[in-house]
Amino acid sequence: MVAYLTLPLGSASSAELLPTLLVGLAYCALAIVGFRFVEGRPAWWGAGYAAVQLALGFAVFSLSGAAVGAVLLLVVLVAQAVLLLPLPAAVAVAAVVPLVHLGMQWPRVLGEALSTLAVSTFTVIVTELLVREQRARAELAAAHERLRGYAAQAEQLATTQERNRLARDIHDGVGHHLTVVRMLLEAARAVIPTADPDRLDAMLAKAQDQSEQALAEVRRSVAALREHRPVLADALRTLAAEATEAGVPTEVDVRGRARPLRADVDESLFRAAQEGLTNVRKHAAATRTAVVLDFRDDDHVRLEVRDDGRGLAQEPADGFGLAGLRERMAGVGGRLSLGSTPTDGVTALVVEVPG
Repeated sequence: MVAYLTLPLGSASSAELLPTLLVGLAYCALAIVGFRFVEGRPAWWGAGYAAVQLALGFAVFSLSGAAVGAVLLLVVLVAQAVLLLPLPAAVAVAAVVPLVHLGMQWPRVLGEALSTLAVSTFTVIVTELLVREQRARAELAAAHERLRGYAAQAEQLATTQERNRLARDIHDGVGHHLTVVRMLLEAARAVIPTADPDRLDAMLAKAQDQSEQALAEVRRSVAALREHRPVLADALRTLAAEATEAGVPTEVDVRGRARPLRADVDESLFRAAQEGLTNVRKHAAATRTAVVLDFRDDDHVRLEVRDDGRGLAQEPADGFGLAGLRERMAGVGGRLSLGSTPTDGVTALVVEVPG
């Protein structure tokens, strides 16, 4: 509007003033209403708009006697062309605008045309930079929304994985202790007719201790807190002692030089031994069990739970415990195998993990 109000300053007579104001008003109205109409439409709409505005702008410039306001109105068109047209087309509009000075005297044409060209070029550059900044902001906002979506998915996946881990911990830890409790109680019932109170009291005390450990496992798993576990070999010996007291003599054999392991690897090996010994007590009817922890491979650690029981069925069921154990092994990049020898019934659960 400021450019429009300066148009009368270039008019040589009152006869030129009215046409100048009318054509200028049409130009301004189209710049406001027409621009909004063609914005967002195909490029040929913008090209038609730019052509009409160039014609009106040249007419205003001529009628106003080369008023500065007329040049400013054309500069506004250059900025709009950047918003409506591809950049090469907007540059072409900026190159056409200085031609408005061709009707002037030659010495003046060159200076005015170069000045207008400089202003038009600057307008193109600034407007294009603003457009790119707005586009970058929009892309950044879209990327931020996508990132929030990815974060929500990652959180959901982490929640699912943690639930699975808690389920495995409850099964492996609580299931192990409750199996020991059951076997101790069965042994205690067998001792009752013998009237041996000392032995009965020892078994019941052990069952009570196992119950307390099971409760501790539940609390730890629900709270998702990892206790500090003893050295793996010592923890395995404790498991072996519990299995022995429950009626299945068990020994631990550590081969090679023991070395520190990652917490997740240590936990996975301990749970594998725990699950293996629990299955031996529940299903194998074994008279002897061995747990072998092998560090002789520098890149892997191997754990084997071997018993001399009845062996496996032709198609052994892969229950929750073994399924959870396979998930644990996959999580640490390890592998699990379970098999038995048909001739002597020896069954071996073998896991091997990087470490």
